[in-house]
Amino acid sequence: MASMAATSRVAAAAAATSSLQWQMKASTATDSKSRMVLAPVAKGLGSSSSLHRGFSAGLCFEGRQRHWAGVQRRTVAVRASGSSNQSLSRPADKPRFIQHKQEAFWFYRFLSIVYDHVINPGHWTEDMREDALEPADLNDPNLVVVDVGGGTGFTTLGVVKTVDAKNVTILDQSPHQLAKAKEKEPLKDCKIIEGDAEDLPFETDYADRYVSAGSIEYWPDPQRGITEAYRVLKKGGKACLIGPVHPTFWLSRFFADVWMLFPTEDEYMEWFTKAGFTDVKIKRIGPSWYRGVRRHGLIMGCSVTGIKPESGESPLKLGPKAEDVKGPWNPFSFVYRFLVGVIASLYYVLVPIYMWLKDQIVPKGQPI
Repeated sequence: MASMAATSRVAAAAAATSSLQWQMKASTATDSKSRMVLAPVAKGLGSSSSLHRGFSAGLCFEGRQRHWAGVQRRTVAVRASGSSNQSLSRPADKPRFIQHKQEAFWFYRFLSIVYDHVINPGHWTEDMREDALEPADLNDPNLVVVDVGGGTGFTTLGVVKTVDAKNVTILDQSPHQLAKAKEKEPLKDCKIIEGDAEDLPFETDYADRYVSAGSIEYWPDPQRGITEAYRVLKKGGKACLIGPVHPTFWLSRFFADVWMLFPTEDEYMEWFTKAGFTDVKIKRIGPSWYRGVRRHGLIMGCSVTGIKPESGESPLKLGPKAEDVKGPWNPFSFVYRFLVGVIASLYYVLVPIYMWLKDQIVPKGQPI
């Protein structure tokens, strides 16, 4: 009997080893396929062969990192409660001090004063806005549109070019940002309301289009916000979410992770797919003077779209919200997080200036 038990243990160990080897091979094959798909995209980002090689190498390295990060995420998910499916969106090594609703509220209390004149010119230009909204198919004036995290209404100005303003609702948690939106003449007929992106005040199957630009980086639980986007859309409706992309350059990555949420493209795809969206696509965007460079990350770096295939709520069921702004909070912790987060954000005021100077100095057609 002892001999038979030992034989069974050896066989089980051999099977486990074989399974692990197969999974590693499959992962390598999947990563290789990803690199094959992304290589043509990299070639379109510049005319210099050195830029192509550097960018492609960066994608290969990021691909391996994303694979192991995905393994870690799945391992954590297995250990978590299966009933809530709540997004674990803030790991210990990425504090993201302004990825909290209270901090974001006060951050925009002051930023709203200069947002349209200082922030947008460096990160979110009119050309970028038109490029990012193009996949949303805002091609009918009768569409019902919600602009979640609409802020000062800069993105909404692009929406109302083709959609009747009376059919558009701007929602944001910051009354200071919304006050700026109310001052814009083309938005006078829009509904402007305060609200929470993770708990939208709209009926299920309400809108034809969901638009959100520059908001997800402050959501404590991005998966919940995207699941809400699914809920409020009608069957066949389309969501268009525009947001940051995570940097690869070490210094930019450090400040990004201290400041707020900079998702990877894989995370966007995962959140949309889990929420139930189909035909999920990502379109890369960025300021023209970056010449396609993405190593520093971008506050507005991609436009993600997905279609709601069926009526009703999302098939993904979530537990309690990650953060309740009405609950008790520690003022000392708040002040610390707020100040450190604001300091980290100043780095991203300097990055577009740095890239603009490089664009002026480096001859056209050469990598920067």
